Amino acid sequence: MNMLDRLLLFLYSLIIGAAAVVAVVLAAGGFNVVWLKEVVDDITGGYRPAQAAVIVGAVVLFLISLRFFVVSFGRGRGVSPSINQRTEHGDIQISVETVENLALKAASRSRGVKDLRARVRVGEAGLHITIRAFVDGESAIPTLSEDMQRTISEQIEETTGIPVADVSIFIANLTQAPTTFKSRVE
Repeated sequence: MNMLDRLLLFLYSLIIGAAAVVAVVLAAGGFNVVWLKEVVDDITGGYRPAQAAVIVGAVVLFLISLRFFVVSFGRGRGVSPSINQRTEHGDIQISVETVENLALKAASRSRGVKDLRARVRVGEAGLHITIRAFVDGESAIPTLSEDMQRTISEQIEETTGIPVADVSIFIANLTQAPTTFKSRVE
């Protein structure tokens, strides 16, 4: 959320929260002023369950306002997570999505690999990369996996300068090659 949205949400929360508190006090008869009681009675028709409904509605509105109030101070969720590096020339931020795409690009260079998905987590020792893949089954899976691990690790470290702690490969399944049938003419 940008600053203007947060400010608007903060003001909305304060206004609605204050209105809810006033409504609860009014509906509960907290003020001893006769004309306030008459106004509440006029609105509800002197019907006690209607006053209870007003109180419950105001409490719900107040709780929603509290939630908005807390969210207005919360960290923006729209910002994608990034990996921050400090160099002698300044700061570098690389989004996790960028690193995932680099890992997918490197993994796709391996022969016999299809339908790749990547997940990157940042740890103390470096990046933890998990690749989920389908393979064609024509290459040895251990050899293919080691090749992917080496390629991904080298590509990420060379391109980003961030150390890779480990690369985990999960072979989800084999891809099904389309079967071709020869037509027979009689």
